[in-house]
Amino acid sequence: MTVYKNNTIGSGKGKVVYNVGIVKGIVRLAVEDVEGVAIQNKKKYSKKSVDDIKVEVVNGNINVSVNVEVYYGYSIPDVAYNIQGSVKHSVESMSKYKIGTVDVKVSGVIFPDEAPSIE
Repeated sequence: MTVYKNNTIGSGKGKVVYNVGIVKGIVRLAVEDVEGVAIQNKKKYSKKSVDDIKVEVVNGNINVSVNVEVYYGYSIPDVAYNIQGSVKHSVESMSKYKIGTVDVKVSGVIFPDEAPSIE
């Protein structure tokens, strides 16, 4: 999927084209910036995947859905709210698109004995 935006700046009007992978990358980075969150993946607790990030364009707005797990000890509603704010700010400032919705699905809690070790 490709996201189009008309360029209205300057005299040379044209289109700016965003590949959906770029938008997913912006979303992934925004989610990773939120303290207490881990993006799920087929490889447990890997932050490298965008498999659990869905992006669609509806009426010129970008709707985002993310699937995450939260580390034990963090407030789940606060983490979800912070994800929504981070995604909205990042996508709108980097792409000039407007965010329609940011749906956050928290599918689990990672307890200290389950957390990945940093090597």
